[in-house]
Amino acid sequence: MINRQLLQPESIVVIGGSNNVHKPGGAVVRNLLQGGYQGTLRIVNPKEDEVQGIKVFHDVKEIPPTELAILVVAAKFCPDYVEMLARDKEVRAFIIISAGFGEETKAGAVLEQRIIDTCEQYGASLIGPNCIGLLTAWHHSVFTKPIPQLNPKGVDFISGSGATAVFILESAVIKGLQFNSVWSIGNGKQIGIEDVLQYMDENFNPETDSPVKLLYIENISNPDKLLFHASSLIKKGCRIAAIKAGSSESGSRAASSHTGAIASSDSAVEALFRKAGIVRCFSREELTTVGCIFTLPPLTGKNFAIVTHAGGPGVMLTDALSKGGLQVPPLSGPMAEELKAQLFPGSSTANPIDILATGTPEHLGIAIDYCENKFDNIDAIMVIFGTPGLVQLYETYDVLHKKILECKKPVFPILPSLHTAGPEVEEFLKKGHVNFSDEVTLATALTQIMRTPKPASTEIELFGVDVPRLREIIAGIKDNGYISPDKVHELLSCAGIPMVPEMVSANKEELIAFAQKVGYPVVAKVVGPVHKSDVGGVALNVRTDKHLALEFDRMMQIPDATAVMVQKMIKGTELFIGAKYEPRFGHIVLCGLGGIFVEVLKDVSSGLAPLTYDEAYSMIRSLRGYKIIKGTRGQAGINEKRYAEIIVRLSTLLRFATEIKEMDINPLLADEKNVIAVDARILIEK
Repeated sequence: MINRQLLQPESIVVIGGSNNVHKPGGAVVRNLLQGGYQGTLRIVNPKEDEVQGIKVFHDVKEIPPTELAILVVAAKFCPDYVEMLARDKEVRAFIIISAGFGEETKAGAVLEQRIIDTCEQYGASLIGPNCIGLLTAWHHSVFTKPIPQLNPKGVDFISGSGATAVFILESAVIKGLQFNSVWSIGNGKQIGIEDVLQYMDENFNPETDSPVKLLYIENISNPDKLLFHASSLIKKGCRIAAIKAGSSESGSRAASSHTGAIASSDSAVEALFRKAGIVRCFSREELTTVGCIFTLPPLTGKNFAIVTHAGGPGVMLTDALSKGGLQVPPLSGPMAEELKAQLFPGSSTANPIDILATGTPEHLGIAIDYCENKFDNIDAIMVIFGTPGLVQLYETYDVLHKKILECKKPVFPILPSLHTAGPEVEEFLKKGHVNFSDEVTLATALTQIMRTPKPASTEIELFGVDVPRLREIIAGIKDNGYISPDKVHELLSCAGIPMVPEMVSANKEELIAFAQKVGYPVVAKVVGPVHKSDVGGVALNVRTDKHLALEFDRMMQIPDATAVMVQKMIKGTELFIGAKYEPRFGHIVLCGLGGIFVEVLKDVSSGLAPLTYDEAYSMIRSLRGYKIIKGTRGQAGINEKRYAEIIVRLSTLLRFATEIKEMDINPLLADEKNVIAVDARILIEK
């Protein structure tokens, strides 16, 4: 729970405050004083009479009633302090900096639970333990530096790691990113990242609150809560970016299906963020760069003009933007020639607009004006301007400052000379601007933002899915494990997913008769072994009765073979859809190019069931191989609408069949008219 005493305490007591600012107890007091805390500050320290100019209480029993307590003492003392303060001193908010709790030992976890129980008993808020504290405009209750510049419209930053929070702040301060609050939740047993988001969502005021939230997450304890409140905040006009650390798996585990080998906790995170509309980042630099982008006017398109006085960075930025699907359109015609005439000879206006190393502040202003007012095919302006140390840049950066304020189009300042022109950059940032010192990092962050879809609708697409029949089939399956091909066929038919004509039998004559009926060529596949290709259990392009009979005899000799499946052989682009049930998250649905390339290329997108059509299209179009799906080099593309429809219907089927733990449909064969499932496996666990 988050209460007023935590956010706006009229009085604070630091248990363990000291004069040594090189230790947490002293540093907390220093930051509170330097942060201009206006309430009553009290300090308890049995060995000091005065701490940083404040008279000290030698015993916690001596202090009057206080609203917030900050504990910077050994873990073993914390539970007794919390109980006494809550009971006798009316403390209703605690920030416990100390470590040595559940993150370290079982004995520490017992101490931590005592604290939580006391806080719950008295209705007190608890930040920590094992954290750096809480930083707001009201009180700087942290022991670390840097203290960023605070602004009501700055970023709200919530971190599951104190040390990482400090490093992210270091990255942000250099860029000029301002903050509204910094939450270090530590062990987060009472107030976790999801709880802070819930509070911000339920109390959001668009007139006064920050519209930007940055998250560093190490554990998602409640995915539904995170999804709900992040989506809600974004729908209210906020923008959220996050790092989720610890998502990789050390080595690929032995898996019983393609989906099992690919789907991981990382897929679950990717799916959750996609559904919520959270921009996913993978490094501190990327997170703070995205945060800076969020402070600029929102982009309305993908066309960028680059204004520079150095050719190389302009080329690298052009390459990085193009690689991310963004455009740097050529500028030509009368307006481009008119601009060129106002620059030094040798300048280029083709885009990037190169005003040369000798270009003046006036030239920079003119180039920005043309991009803002005269080039209609430009949506945003990127300005690269540094120095080799020959001149100072105060005048140039003042021009840039004025143009940023005047322009309606977003202007991205890329000022790389942090050392040589450090004072000039610092003065520019003090005017409230941000700086993207590396152009490629900026382009990467922009790509992530542009690829992130809006929060998904909460409505479930039921059209075309026979839920009653689905539940009837599931109820009739008695044993756990991979279900028989006929049951797979029945389940997929409930979602309207077409399958190629097939027959499964241990009778050779029945299969030959079926092949004659549907017409050769056919495909023969062994039934029993999970990975058919690995044991030689697939025969393609079988064209005669004799050939089919030979393949039948051979396959029935394969260990674990129970029957043979014969299918009509069809052609098309091979696609893949899979699903895996992740505890706490639900079903993760995967899509990508199919066949053996699923595990080799791992070019898959993930979504969290149930999916909307917008989510399905976003998944498909984020694939590296999307050009194959769309059609390339004269080859027709596939029926993308039908592929998206199958993904959505499958996700709805999974929503009503949690007993399905893994599913592979690989491949689906697709052409411009239809998408048909050729091979599928479903693992049931009741």
